[in-house]
Amino acid sequence: MERLTDIGYVRSLLERHGFHFSKAMGQNFLINPTVCPRMAELGNAAPGFGILEIGTGIGTLTAELAKRADKVAAVELDTRLFPILEETLQGFDNIHIVHGDVMTYDLAGLIASEFAGLRVAVCANLPYYITSPVIMRLLEERLPVETITVMVQKEAAQRLCAKVGSREAGAVTAAIAYYGTAEKLFDVGRGSFLPPPKVDSVVMQIRLHKEDPWHVTDAGLLFSIVKLGFSRRRKQLAGILAGELGISKETLMALLASLGLPPDVRIEAMTMPQLTSLANALAERDGMA
Repeated sequence: MERLTDIGYVRSLLERHGFHFSKAMGQNFLINPTVCPRMAELGNAAPGFGILEIGTGIGTLTAELAKRADKVAAVELDTRLFPILEETLQGFDNIHIVHGDVMTYDLAGLIASEFAGLRVAVCANLPYYITSPVIMRLLEERLPVETITVMVQKEAAQRLCAKVGSREAGAVTAAIAYYGTAEKLFDVGRGSFLPPPKVDSVVMQIRLHKEDPWHVTDAGLLFSIVKLGFSRRRKQLAGILAGELGISKETLMALLASLGLPPDVRIEAMTMPQLTSLANALAERDGMA
């Protein structure tokens, strides 16, 4: 499998199969020989685990996952890669690659059919253009997954792994914090890919909460607050929510004050405990109305 990080071999492999990179699919294949083994090891590819991979490329990461985990199931959208994968992954009997779009594929069904009796983790080199939607789908599906280890654009990792309440945080940051704990694992330079992208990357990991640390009464209400607030992050939260929730601004300001928050607070200054407390207070108020 070392050949899959040999740029000369990779070029000849792609040429033999008449393969051309698709900008629309954000295709950049890893050729740095140190990245995939490290990613697999940190991503829980180990005995007793089944690994869900999203996008295979030419199988560089897939092979490293299969060497370590009991089973690998991968969802790949580009059918042009399947003949290549038959060649590069021959000899492995613990890999199942299915054709599909990760945003619509039945991931719960795939996990149930492929990983019975195994612990489950996700490990993937995600196309930059679809990073946040894929991560959010994995989280919102409430899949039986312990960790999500993904390679993303460096700038995206800074936002996704930011502390809620910091300037770097956004709506997706708060959503990730609701479901788990995110951290950056290691940097990956742009020269690690063929073709090289214009930006550097980061391998990050989300460790899913085993138990709910927030005890949110109405998660839908919490996410509505988060989305509304971050859509106009520079404006006062009370003013934003008043128009959307049908509550007077004065009532909202009083509610914020009761939680120890300034009445003119902006969502970008609020921590995760403060956001969940606000959501619970609003849910309780609705229940009393």
